[in-house]
Amino acid sequence: MLFALLFSVLLLPVARFLETRLRFHRSLAAGLSVFLLMLAIAAVFYIVAVQVINLSDNWPQFKLHVQASLKDLQQWISVRFQINLIKQNGYINNAVSGMLTNGPSMIGYLMRSFSSVLLFVIFIMLDTFFLLYYRRLLVRFLTAVFSEENSKAVYDIIAQAQHSISQYVKGLLLEMAIVSATCCLALWILGVDYPVLLGLLAGMLNLIPYVGIFISLLLSVVVTFATAGLGKIILVIATLLGIHLLDANVLLPLIVGAKVRLNALVTIIGVIIGGSVWGITGTFLAIPVIAILKIVFDRIESLKPWGILLGDEKDEKKAGRPGAEIKNEDNNKEKAIV
Repeated sequence: MLFALLFSVLLLPVARFLETRLRFHRSLAAGLSVFLLMLAIAAVFYIVAVQVINLSDNWPQFKLHVQASLKDLQQWISVRFQINLIKQNGYINNAVSGMLTNGPSMIGYLMRSFSSVLLFVIFIMLDTFFLLYYRRLLVRFLTAVFSEENSKAVYDIIAQAQHSISQYVKGLLLEMAIVSATCCLALWILGVDYPVLLGLLAGMLNLIPYVGIFISLLLSVVVTFATAGLGKIILVIATLLGIHLLDANVLLPLIVGAKVRLNALVTIIGVIIGGSVWGITGTFLAIPVIAILKIVFDRIESLKPWGILLGDEKDEKKAGRPGAEIKNEDNNKEKAIV
Protein backbone atom coordinates (compact mmCIF):
# COMPACT_ATOMS: atom_id res chain seq x y z
CA MET A 1 0.00 0.00 0.00
CA LEU A 2 2.85 2.40 0.74
CA PHE A 3 4.49 1.72 -2.61
CA ALA A 4 1.11 2.21 -4.29
CA LEU A 5 0.71 5.49 -2.40
CA LEU A 6 4.09 6.72 -3.69
CA PHE A 7 3.26 5.72 -7.27
CA SER A 8 -0.25 7.19 -7.14
CA VAL A 9 1.07 10.53 -5.90
CA LEU A 10 3.72 10.49 -8.63
CA LEU A 11 1.08 9.71 -11.29
CA LEU A 12 -1.48 12.19 -9.97
CA PRO A 13 -0.45 15.04 -12.35
CA VAL A 14 -0.71 12.62 -15.30
CA ALA A 15 -4.19 11.48 -14.25
CA ARG A 16 -5.29 15.10 -13.74
CA PHE A 17 -4.03 16.05 -17.19
CA LEU A 18 -5.88 13.18 -18.84
CA GLU A 19 -9.09 14.01 -16.97
CA THR A 20 -9.11 17.80 -17.35
CA ARG A 21 -7.38 18.42 -20.68
CA LEU A 22 -8.24 15.30 -22.67
CA ARG A 23 -11.63 14.72 -20.98
CA PHE A 24 -10.90 11.07 -20.18
CA HIS A 25 -13.10 9.23 -17.73
CA ARG A 26 -11.48 8.87 -14.32
CA SER A 27 -11.13 5.09 -14.62
CA LEU A 28 -9.55 5.41 -18.08
CA ALA A 29 -7.20 8.15 -16.88
CA ALA A 30 -6.13 6.11 -13.84
CA GLY A 31 -5.65 2.95 -15.91
CA LEU A 32 -3.67 4.75 -18.62
CA SER A 33 -1.47 6.42 -15.96
CA VAL A 34 -0.64 3.04 -14.41
CA PHE A 35 -0.02 1.60 -17.88
CA LEU A 36 2.46 4.41 -18.66
CA LEU A 37 4.25 3.70 -15.38
CA MET A 38 4.49 0.01 -16.29
CA LEU A 39 5.86 0.95 -19.73
CA ALA A 40 8.55 3.13 -18.13
CA ILE A 41 9.57 0.35 -15.73
CA ALA A 42 9.51 -2.20 -18.57
CA ALA A 43 11.73 0.07 -20.71
CA VAL A 44 14.39 0.20 -18.00
CA PHE A 45 14.32 -3.57 -17.53
CA TYR A 46 14.39 -4.05 -21.31
CA ILE A 47 17.62 -2.06 -21.54
CA VAL A 48 19.11 -4.15 -18.73
CA ALA A 49 17.88 -7.37 -20.38
CA VAL A 50 19.50 -6.40 -23.70
CA GLN A 51 22.80 -5.86 -21.92
CA VAL A 52 22.48 -9.23 -20.16
CA ILE A 53 21.77 -10.91 -23.51
CA ASN A 54 24.92 -9.31 -24.93
CA LEU A 55 26.80 -10.71 -21.95
CA SER A 56 25.37 -14.18 -22.58
CA ASP A 57 26.28 -13.98 -26.29
CA ASN A 58 29.89 -13.41 -25.29
CA TRP A 59 29.74 -16.18 -22.69
CA PRO A 60 32.46 -18.43 -24.29
CA GLN A 61 34.93 -15.55 -24.35
CA PHE A 62 33.77 -14.48 -20.89
CA LYS A 63 34.33 -18.04 -19.61
CA LEU A 64 37.88 -18.10 -21.03
CA HIS A 65 38.65 -14.78 -19.31
CA VAL A 66 37.30 -16.14 -16.03
CA GLN A 67 39.40 -19.28 -16.26
CA ALA A 68 42.53 -17.30 -17.08
CA SER A 69 41.87 -14.84 -14.25
CA LEU A 70 41.25 -17.69 -11.81
CA LYS A 71 44.55 -19.32 -12.77
CA ASP A 72 46.39 -16.05 -12.20
CA LEU A 73 44.61 -15.63 -8.87
CA GLN A 74 45.53 -19.18 -7.81
CA GLN A 75 49.15 -18.58 -8.71
CA TRP A 76 49.16 -15.37 -6.66
CA ILE A 77 47.56 -17.16 -3.66
CA SER A 78 50.07 -19.99 -3.98
CA VAL A 79 53.01 -17.58 -3.86
CA ARG A 80 51.55 -15.19 -1.31
CA PHE A 81 49.96 -17.60 1.20
CA GLN A 82 51.86 -20.82 0.45
CA ILE A 83 48.69 -22.76 -0.44
CA ASN A 84 49.45 -25.10 -3.33
CA LEU A 85 47.15 -25.60 -6.31
CA ILE A 86 46.00 -29.07 -5.16
CA LYS A 87 44.60 -27.70 -1.88
CA GLN A 88 42.98 -24.77 -3.67
CA ASN A 89 41.28 -27.07 -6.17
CA GLY A 90 40.09 -29.22 -3.26
CA TYR A 91 38.47 -26.19 -1.62
CA ILE A 92 36.82 -25.22 -4.92
CA ASN A 93 35.53 -28.76 -5.54
CA ASN A 94 34.05 -28.95 -2.05
CA ALA A 95 32.30 -25.63 -2.55
CA VAL A 96 30.95 -26.67 -5.95
CA SER A 97 29.70 -30.02 -4.64
CA GLY A 98 27.95 -28.25 -1.79
CA MET A 99 26.23 -25.92 -4.23
CA LEU A 100 25.15 -28.87 -6.38
CA THR A 101 23.78 -30.66 -3.31
CA ASN A 102 21.73 -27.61 -2.33
CA GLY A 103 20.87 -26.82 -5.96
CA PRO A 104 17.26 -28.11 -5.99
CA SER A 105 16.36 -26.24 -2.80
CA MET A 106 17.99 -23.05 -4.13
CA ILE A 107 16.08 -23.33 -7.41
CA GLY A 108 12.82 -23.84 -5.51
CA TYR A 109 13.58 -20.82 -3.34
CA LEU A 110 14.31 -18.68 -6.40
CA MET A 111 11.07 -19.76 -8.07
CA ARG A 112 9.06 -18.93 -4.95
CA SER A 113 10.81 -15.56 -4.67
CA PHE A 114 10.10 -14.76 -8.33
CA SER A 115 6.40 -15.62 -7.97
CA SER A 116 6.19 -13.55 -4.77
CA VAL A 117 7.80 -10.54 -6.47
CA LEU A 118 5.48 -10.89 -9.47
CA LEU A 119 2.41 -11.04 -7.23
CA PHE A 120 3.79 -8.10 -5.23
CA VAL A 121 4.12 -5.97 -8.39
CA ILE A 122 0.62 -6.89 -9.60
CA PHE A 123 -0.96 -5.83 -6.31
CA ILE A 124 1.05 -2.60 -6.27
CA MET A 125 -0.28 -1.67 -9.72
CA LEU A 126 -3.85 -2.57 -8.75
CA ASP A 127 -3.64 -0.54 -5.54
CA THR A 128 -2.15 2.38 -7.46
CA PHE A 129 -5.07 2.30 -9.90
CA PHE A 130 -7.68 2.23 -7.13
CA LEU A 131 -5.96 5.00 -5.15
CA LEU A 132 -6.06 7.22 -8.24
CA TYR A 133 -9.66 6.28 -9.03
CA TYR A 134 -11.03 6.68 -5.49
CA ARG A 135 -8.84 9.62 -4.42
CA ARG A 136 -11.80 12.01 -4.00
CA LEU A 137 -13.67 9.43 -1.96
CA LEU A 138 -10.63 8.94 0.28
CA VAL A 139 -10.28 12.70 0.81
CA ARG A 140 -13.96 12.98 1.75
CA PHE A 141 -13.53 10.08 4.16
CA LEU A 142 -10.55 11.72 5.88
CA THR A 143 -12.39 15.03 6.25
CA ALA A 144 -15.52 13.25 7.51
CA VAL A 145 -13.58 11.36 10.20
CA PHE A 146 -12.65 14.64 11.91
CA SER A 147 -14.85 17.50 12.99
CA GLU A 148 -15.77 20.25 10.52
CA GLU A 149 -13.61 22.81 12.29
CA ASN A 150 -10.53 20.67 11.52
CA SER A 151 -11.34 20.24 7.82
CA LYS A 152 -8.98 23.03 6.81
CA ALA A 153 -6.09 21.38 8.67
CA VAL A 154 -6.94 18.00 7.10
CA TYR A 155 -6.90 19.46 3.59
CA ASP A 156 -3.64 21.22 4.38
CA ILE A 157 -2.04 17.97 5.62
CA ILE A 158 -3.21 16.06 2.53
CA ALA A 159 -1.93 18.73 0.15
CA GLN A 160 1.44 19.06 1.87
CA ALA A 161 1.88 15.27 2.10
CA GLN A 162 1.08 14.90 -1.60
CA HIS A 163 3.53 17.66 -2.53
CA SER A 164 6.34 16.34 -0.32
CA ILE A 165 5.99 12.73 -1.51
CA SER A 166 5.83 13.82 -5.14
CA GLN A 167 8.97 15.92 -4.80
CA TYR A 168 10.75 13.13 -2.93
CA VAL A 169 10.01 10.47 -5.57
CA LYS A 170 10.95 12.84 -8.41
CA GLY A 171 14.18 13.65 -6.59
CA LEU A 172 15.00 9.95 -6.21
CA LEU A 173 14.37 9.31 -9.91
CA LEU A 174 16.55 12.27 -10.88
CA GLU A 175 19.29 11.09 -8.53
CA MET A 176 19.10 7.57 -10.01
CA ALA A 177 19.37 8.96 -13.56
CA ILE A 178 22.41 11.12 -12.70
CA VAL A 179 24.21 8.29 -10.87
CA SER A 180 23.49 5.83 -13.70
CA ALA A 181 24.74 8.22 -16.39
CA THR A 182 27.86 9.10 -14.37
CA CYS A 183 28.70 5.44 -13.71
CA CYS A 184 28.15 4.48 -17.36
CA LEU A 185 30.42 7.30 -18.54
CA ALA A 186 33.12 6.59 -15.93
CA LEU A 187 33.20 2.85 -16.63
CA TRP A 188 33.25 3.51 -20.40
CA ILE A 189 36.24 5.84 -19.98
CA LEU A 190 38.03 3.18 -17.91
CA GLY A 191 37.44 0.68 -20.73
CA VAL A 192 35.40 -1.73 -18.62
CA ASP A 193 33.25 -4.18 -20.54
CA TYR A 194 29.47 -3.75 -20.35
CA PRO A 195 29.56 -0.21 -18.89
CA VAL A 196 25.86 0.44 -19.63
CA LEU A 197 24.73 -2.68 -17.73
CA LEU A 198 26.95 -2.00 -14.73
CA GLY A 199 26.07 1.72 -14.70
CA LEU A 200 22.32 1.08 -14.81
CA LEU A 201 22.57 -1.51 -12.05
CA ALA A 202 24.64 0.88 -9.93
CA GLY A 203 22.02 3.63 -10.35
CA MET A 204 19.06 1.38 -9.54
CA LEU A 205 20.76 -0.34 -6.61
CA ASN A 206 21.74 3.09 -5.29
CA LEU A 207 18.09 3.52 -4.28
CA ILE A 208 18.71 0.93 -1.55
CA PRO A 209 20.47 2.82 1.26
CA TYR A 210 23.85 1.45 2.40
CA VAL A 211 23.34 -2.05 0.92
CA GLY A 212 22.95 -1.07 -2.74
CA ILE A 213 26.46 0.31 -3.21
CA PHE A 214 28.06 -2.93 -1.97
CA ILE A 215 25.91 -5.07 -4.30
CA SER A 216 26.79 -2.91 -7.32
CA LEU A 217 30.46 -2.98 -6.31
CA LEU A 218 30.38 -6.77 -6.12
CA LEU A 219 28.78 -7.13 -9.57
CA SER A 220 31.22 -4.66 -11.13
CA VAL A 221 34.22 -6.39 -9.54
CA VAL A 222 33.07 -9.82 -10.79
CA VAL A 223 32.64 -8.61 -14.38
CA THR A 224 35.89 -6.64 -14.33
CA PHE A 225 37.75 -9.57 -12.79
CA ALA A 226 36.56 -11.79 -15.63
CA THR A 227 37.53 -9.36 -18.39
CA ALA A 228 40.48 -7.33 -17.09
CA GLY A 229 43.37 -7.31 -14.62
CA LEU A 230 43.71 -6.50 -10.95
CA GLY A 231 44.75 -2.90 -11.65
CA LYS A 232 41.49 -2.14 -13.41
CA ILE A 233 39.52 -3.73 -10.56
CA ILE A 234 41.08 -1.27 -8.14
CA LEU A 235 40.22 1.61 -10.51
CA VAL A 236 36.61 0.42 -10.76
CA ILE A 237 36.24 0.16 -6.96
CA ALA A 238 37.79 3.61 -6.46
CA THR A 239 35.57 5.13 -9.17
CA LEU A 240 32.30 3.68 -7.87
CA LEU A 241 33.13 4.59 -4.29
CA GLY A 242 34.01 8.13 -5.39
CA ILE A 243 30.70 8.48 -7.25
CA HIS A 244 28.85 7.10 -4.22
CA LEU A 245 30.54 9.56 -1.85
CA LEU A 246 29.75 12.44 -4.22
CA ASP A 247 26.15 11.29 -4.41
CA ALA A 248 25.78 10.84 -0.64
CA ASN A 249 27.34 14.19 0.27
CA VAL A 250 26.22 16.42 -2.62
CA LEU A 251 23.43 14.97 -4.78
CA LEU A 252 21.36 13.32 -2.03
CA PRO A 253 21.17 16.39 0.27
CA LEU A 254 20.72 18.76 -2.68
CA ILE A 255 18.16 16.85 -4.76
CA VAL A 256 16.39 14.56 -2.27
CA GLY A 257 17.13 15.90 1.20
CA ALA A 258 15.74 19.34 0.40
CA LYS A 259 12.41 17.79 -0.61
CA VAL A 260 11.53 16.03 2.64
CA ARG A 261 12.83 18.54 5.22
CA LEU A 262 14.18 15.99 7.72
CA ASN A 263 17.37 16.17 9.74
CA ALA A 264 20.11 13.60 9.22
CA LEU A 265 19.80 11.99 12.66
CA VAL A 266 16.11 11.20 12.22
CA THR A 267 16.74 9.97 8.68
CA ILE A 268 19.38 7.47 9.82
CA ILE A 269 17.26 6.24 12.74
CA GLY A 270 14.25 5.90 10.44
CA VAL A 271 16.23 3.89 7.87
CA ILE A 272 17.46 1.54 10.61
CA ILE A 273 13.97 1.03 12.06
CA GLY A 274 12.43 0.65 8.60
CA GLY A 275 15.05 -1.93 7.66
CA SER A 276 14.47 -3.92 10.85
CA VAL A 277 10.68 -3.92 10.35
CA TRP A 278 10.31 -4.32 6.55
CA GLY A 279 13.78 -5.29 5.34
CA ILE A 280 15.28 -3.60 2.29
CA THR A 281 11.92 -2.14 1.23
CA GLY A 282 11.63 -0.57 4.67
CA THR A 283 14.87 1.37 4.19
CA PHE A 284 13.37 2.90 1.05
CA LEU A 285 9.93 3.63 2.56
CA ALA A 286 11.17 5.02 5.88
CA ILE A 287 11.89 8.56 4.64
CA PRO A 288 8.49 9.29 3.00
CA VAL A 289 6.68 7.81 6.02
CA ILE A 290 8.61 10.06 8.41
CA ALA A 291 8.01 13.04 6.10
CA ILE A 292 4.25 12.42 6.29
CA LEU A 293 4.44 12.12 10.09
CA LYS A 294 6.26 15.46 10.26
CA ILE A 295 3.56 17.15 8.19
CA VAL A 296 0.90 15.78 10.54
CA PHE A 297 2.85 16.78 13.66
CA ASP A 298 3.42 20.34 12.38
CA ARG A 299 -0.33 20.92 11.99
CA ILE A 300 -1.55 19.48 15.30
CA GLU A 301 -0.88 21.80 18.20
CA SER A 302 -0.15 19.12 20.81
CA LEU A 303 2.28 17.31 18.47
CA LYS A 304 4.25 20.32 17.21
CA PRO A 305 7.30 19.56 19.43
CA TRP A 306 7.67 16.21 17.62
CA GLY A 307 7.52 18.03 14.30
CA ILE A 308 10.35 20.29 15.46
CA LEU A 309 12.39 17.21 16.45
CA LEU A 310 11.98 15.64 13.00
CA GLY A 311 12.70 18.82 11.04
CA ASP A 312 15.78 20.79 10.16
CA GLU A 313 17.01 23.94 11.93
CA LYS A 314 17.05 25.97 8.71
CA ASP A 315 13.41 25.17 8.02
CA GLU A 316 12.40 26.10 11.56
CA LYS A 317 14.03 29.53 11.09
CA LYS A 318 12.21 30.02 7.78
CA ALA A 319 8.92 28.96 9.36
CA GLY A 320 9.37 31.67 11.99
CA ARG A 321 9.46 34.51 9.47
CA PRO A 322 6.41 36.79 9.35
CA GLY A 323 3.92 35.78 6.65
CA ALA A 324 5.58 32.43 5.96
CA GLU A 325 2.65 30.38 7.30
CA ILE A 326 0.11 32.37 5.26
CA LYS A 327 2.17 31.91 2.12
CA ASN A 328 2.42 28.16 2.71
CA GLU A 329 -1.35 27.86 3.18
CA ASP A 330 -1.99 29.68 -0.10
CA ASN A 331 0.42 27.37 -1.90
CA ASN A 332 -1.20 24.29 -0.37
CA LYS A 333 -4.63 25.25 -1.71
CA GLU A 334 -3.19 25.03 -5.22
CA LYS A 335 -1.77 21.55 -4.56
CA ALA A 336 -4.91 19.87 -3.22
CA ILE A 337 -4.94 16.18 -3.99
CA VAL A 338 -8.47 16.28 -5.43
